[in-house]
Amino acid sequence: MPDPSTYRPAVGSIPESPGVYKFRDPNGRVIYVGKAKSLRQRLNSYFADVAGLHPRTRQMVTTAAAVEWTVVGTEVEALQLEYNWIKEFDPRFNVRYRDDKSYPSLAVTLNEEYPRLQVMRGPKKKGVRYFGPYAHAWAIRETLDTLTRVFPARTCSNGVFKRAGQIGRPCLLGYIGKCAAPCVDRVSAEEHRQIVDDFCDFMAGRTDSMMKRLEREMAEAAEAMEYEKAARLRDDLGALKRAMEKQAVVLGDGTDADVVAFAQDELEAAVQVFHVRGGRVRGQRGWIIDKVEEVSTGELVEQFLLQVYGGVDEQTGVGEAGEAVPREVLVPELPEDADVYVELLEELRGGRVSLRVPQRGDKRSLMETVERNAKESFARHRVKRSSDLTARSLALSELQEALELPDAPLRIECIDISHVQGTNVVASMVVFEDGLAKKTDYRRFSVTNGTDDTAAMAEVVRRRFARHLKDEADRRDEQGVAAEEGRPRRFAYPPNLLVVDGGAPQVAAAARSLDELGIVDVAVCGLAKRMEEVWLPGESDPVILPRTSEALYLLQRVRDEAHRFAITYHRQKRSTSMLVSLLDDVPGLGETRRKALMKQFGSLKRLRAATVEELMAVPGIGRRTAEAVQAAIAEPADGEATAEPAVVETTLGPQSAAQQGTPQVGSGATAEVGRVAS
Repeated sequence: MPDPSTYRPAVGSIPESPGVYKFRDPNGRVIYVGKAKSLRQRLNSYFADVAGLHPRTRQMVTTAAAVEWTVVGTEVEALQLEYNWIKEFDPRFNVRYRDDKSYPSLAVTLNEEYPRLQVMRGPKKKGVRYFGPYAHAWAIRETLDTLTRVFPARTCSNGVFKRAGQIGRPCLLGYIGKCAAPCVDRVSAEEHRQIVDDFCDFMAGRTDSMMKRLEREMAEAAEAMEYEKAARLRDDLGALKRAMEKQAVVLGDGTDADVVAFAQDELEAAVQVFHVRGGRVRGQRGWIIDKVEEVSTGELVEQFLLQVYGGVDEQTGVGEAGEAVPREVLVPELPEDADVYVELLEELRGGRVSLRVPQRGDKRSLMETVERNAKESFARHRVKRSSDLTARSLALSELQEALELPDAPLRIECIDISHVQGTNVVASMVVFEDGLAKKTDYRRFSVTNGTDDTAAMAEVVRRRFARHLKDEADRRDEQGVAAEEGRPRRFAYPPNLLVVDGGAPQVAAAARSLDELGIVDVAVCGLAKRMEEVWLPGESDPVILPRTSEALYLLQRVRDEAHRFAITYHRQKRSTSMLVSLLDDVPGLGETRRKALMKQFGSLKRLRAATVEELMAVPGIGRRTAEAVQAAIAEPADGEATAEPAVVETTLGPQSAAQQGTPQVGSGATAEVGRVAS
């Protein structure tokens, strides 16, 4: 793995001022843009131990070859410069808001002489005003069909409009009164634009003035005995009321607000926003975003505000993502520099903006509704591709073709190594069958002989396939049934494809172990995080899969799952090692009582939370010993110097592992870990 320290700036050369920084790859392309209140503090965090970084942050810093920064005067300037650079360079590692589905919007082409009302999807265009987005296209068309009775603006394409003008005859909508027919000069361009402006006012929430005006005109027509006109205005009023009834009132005070909520895991997040105008939900929108760093909800709010409202057009007041800045933005958590973002939003809107977290009442209830929508959207996203049989089949066939395998890799195993500077070295093995995770076959290894990634990889591959050879020799029939258990062995057959987390060195180490065991029917490849390259044994150049291919997506999902599983075990082992170290010097606490404490509590966090009475409930622990244990494991007070405890290798016994609901950890060169229940 490349070392980011090769391009780390000299100590003290990074200013402590606010600014914006760029990471560049070896070809000079910008791959990440970020901002910081203190450039020194922020950039130094990227050059910590690589193993402890977020998976995608680690991928970014090992892909980069240089970092540069620009100092600015204020945090608002940093926000604006960050947005401009993201727009200019389109960095591959920056969060990009991509829709989890394509939402239609009602668009008004104000940039044309005769504006047109139409349903549009996709990127927003300058000079076009958008209402929505809506969850369903049929809802827009139904609303549009109702409103064109009151606001007869044109809805036809430019070709139909031009042809009607040439032949001097309007289309059917012109004859039935749902279009003012500007194509044949029934109304002038100014009169038609006034119709469109009234439509926009109604859709923007200014409905009360429109309704009062129609009621007044209806009364005047009735008084003047123009009963046909009064009846038409009465029908128009009814149509407007029906259109308004379909938009439920959610905020009784007529608030204009955007309500934002998130659902997330370590690698991705789902964003949902409800657009409330005049107290009614006018539209809904959702995105799925990749998390490049380990970010809090407040930091996700920062990214949302910058990308969705950033770059607002001065004429339309609509941002790059097509969203106008509302009077109020309701979020689940305020960003750290909330005042800075409020200042930016007010500058974009040209008026006051409130950014806050709803605590009670209708707004809190609406926030909970948006949160439920975000969770459901995230759940759909996570299962959409993994459960799609067509996508899985395509991924397996693409892998077979790209890696030149004799058969599709129906069983894929992936191994990942996790450690901190060579201590507490562990490994994980995850299994995917038919493109789906098979958690009952996951394994975790405690590595004893590996001093670096390649040595550890060689040991784990050797142990896993030595166990496979033993199972194969012991099986009773072709189904791999063990005589002593009467059930299928988990490792009675090998994978079609073994994936290792790493590049050419890790692949070579795994291939050597397979050769030593005489296994020739298992294909090996490695997925390197630097450029998502696929390495094969003995090849000097990697296989490059298209970024949008299902095969690469499957390999990434397998690799990320192996990394998650390894990190979880590594953290547990470090906690256990620290616990053993802290208990070593407790007077009166021998090996048996230490094991009893570990069996009962399992982790340092749970042991610290235990009371003296709970400690005394452990067999052999009296009050004096319990108090000594509490004193030994107590967290240091603020400012108190602490020494890093010595790392002590330990192995939980079978009973202890079962007690905690965690896999049993084997030790030694041939020990095998227990299985994890799905």
